Amino acid sequence: MWEPVNSTIAYWMSWSRASEIWWTRTAGQNAITAARQRRFNALVRLARSHSPIYRQAYRKLPERELDPSLLPVMTKRTLMADFDRWVTDPEVRLDGVTAFLADRGHIGQRYLDRYVIWKSSGSTGEPGIYVQDGDSLAIFDALMAVHLDPLSLASQHSWDLLAAGGRAALVAVTGDHFASIASWQRFNQSSPWIAACSFSIMDPLPRLVAELNGYRPVFLASYPTMLSLLAEEKEAGRLKIDPVRLWSGGECLTPEAGAAIERAFGCPLINEYGASECMSIGFACREGWLHVNADWVLLEPVDRDYCPTPPGEASHTVLLSNLSNRVQPIIRYDLGDSIVAKPEPCPCGSPLPAIRVEGRRDDIVSLRAPNGKLVRLLPLALTTIVEEAAHVHRFQVVQTAPDSLVLRLDPAVDQRQVVWRAASRALRGYLAQQSLSNVRVGLDRHRPIVDRRSGKLREVIVEMGSSSTQV
Repeated sequence: MWEPVNSTIAYWMSWSRASEIWWTRTAGQNAITAARQRRFNALVRLARSHSPIYRQAYRKLPERELDPSLLPVMTKRTLMADFDRWVTDPEVRLDGVTAFLADRGHIGQRYLDRYVIWKSSGSTGEPGIYVQDGDSLAIFDALMAVHLDPLSLASQHSWDLLAAGGRAALVAVTGDHFASIASWQRFNQSSPWIAACSFSIMDPLPRLVAELNGYRPVFLASYPTMLSLLAEEKEAGRLKIDPVRLWSGGECLTPEAGAAIERAFGCPLINEYGASECMSIGFACREGWLHVNADWVLLEPVDRDYCPTPPGEASHTVLLSNLSNRVQPIIRYDLGDSIVAKPEPCPCGSPLPAIRVEGRRDDIVSLRAPNGKLVRLLPLALTTIVEEAAHVHRFQVVQTAPDSLVLRLDPAVDQRQVVWRAASRALRGYLAQQSLSNVRVGLDRHRPIVDRRSGKLREVIVEMGSSSTQV
């Protein structure tokens, strides 16, 4: 009964924030830096007062505004291990949140009538749960509105928008409380007047193409790997949609892949850099750089010892401070990504700092069906199958031949054989649905290998001709 009220409040909060973001960035770099510092100081004060885990971490620091580098680094493992002392609302408790997440009918709905919750897939080997308050959601919506440039979109493509009915489509992992689908469902529930539909990446590609052809979206959002597959279908003439704007996120997008996607669809692609911990960290410009939302995000590239990495050099990891979320403070949080900060201003003219990111770079798997045709599978589809079936978060799926996959499990996994049987059974079932019942699935003795460039665990890789030992 409160959803119409919540929707109205959220709408005006988002537009107020969008206006604030626009004016701050128009004022230039000094205004952006001042806004970030003011918000960072306010978040630290809040965390000290209302988050027991931060209060303890900061107990020996002076009670004044501090340089961020003086504050300790926090990790996902530390925070998740003490979840109830991390959050600032005493009514938010891990047992209640876990029970809420267990019901997939709650995806995108509000917990305690005021929070939206999602979880991470655990690309660093550690899953996480993230609670979003109303202000955080409004700021995310405002950043999206600024990045989409709605006035430009309407002026350039107004007839196309009207002719296509303004339909929007998300192609994602839809069956659990992940950030993309949870935020999409939340948007749909609060904006019922907008035509929006989600599609599952778990569907066979021909079925997905047919569904998109029937829906004909004007706005299409998905992961870079999915958009790359759809771009190939578009060029082959099987995908017959004509969107006027594309959005990608959740994976690393190379300039080459982005150019190929835009060429196939003939429309602009917005690439957003985000994480479950902070949905909108940055967005790409026409020069191929990602611009950090530095008025609402503090991003610190650091080495293995958490010392600053000079501009132009790849960092070992990056420390994230999300300045919009007050119910679950994220301050100097080890995100695990490797980034390179641009030493000089970006040619695009943006006053926001520019970076390049080495994020998730899982491979698209191409397997040969009994009829000789190649079937391409998304990495996120394969990892979702394993995670849901075996409840394991540290593993690798490796393609070793055109008709062979092996699974690498962490040696520390409890009940290794039980996990293997559940994962292999689920993988074989999924492969059969994709017309790949001929593909062999084996267990590799090797442990999962962390990517040296990003520091993250690449969960799906292609090692054709690998000598991996199956057991």
